[in-house]
Amino acid sequence: MANFTSADVMRLREQTGVGMMDCKKALVEADGNFDAAVKLLREKGMASAAKKAGRIASEGIVESYIHGGGRIGVLIEVNCETDFVARSDDFKALVHDLCMQIAAAKPEVVSVADVDPAKIASEREILTAQAMNEPKPKPAAVIEKMVEGRIKKYYKEVCLLEQEFVKDPSKTITTLINETVAKIGEKISVRRFVRYEVGEGLEKRENNFAQEIMEQVNAVK
Repeated sequence: MANFTSADVMRLREQTGVGMMDCKKALVEADGNFDAAVKLLREKGMASAAKKAGRIASEGIVESYIHGGGRIGVLIEVNCETDFVARSDDFKALVHDLCMQIAAAKPEVVSVADVDPAKIASEREILTAQAMNEPKPKPAAVIEKMVEGRIKKYYKEVCLLEQEFVKDPSKTITTLINETVAKIGEKISVRRFVRYEVGEGLEKRENNFAQEIMEQVNAVK
């Protein structure tokens, strides 16, 4: 019988991110040799790498975030491939940052694909009419370019994945997520979110929640 302990299985899982049963099988196959087990798992991982893009990210967490003594609440579901990654600090930190982003920047949907096509068509029609009615006439090609630029700006306002990260505007939320994917080696997807704000839709004074959240972040440093 292979000579290894449960601690060896756990260490192998932490190093490779592979499930406990697969780690145990690898150690058995490697006769307890840790380095050989790592090599076996990597070889198997290479064999299935082509399938990775099609894997389903059905694990993850639902996270809540309350800001300003209950003035704003965010609930989000972010998915990954394994429960092991879902419990990791890197994954949890990402989800928390996404909650803060939603609280501060008020996105309406997750991605461009989630925007109602009818709404975009209406927006494009309005923007085209505005451009055509400007005092100085412009060629149709210029107007089309202007409209597309404004549509892209609209996407950056309403789509979470297109927004600039409030804690670091040099990167988008998509970039932030991709950086975490590179760290953990698993697919990550934002499935859905909801944002509530006290008195939303009612007349009230304006609050700069993005500034408040940044002040909160700086105070922690």
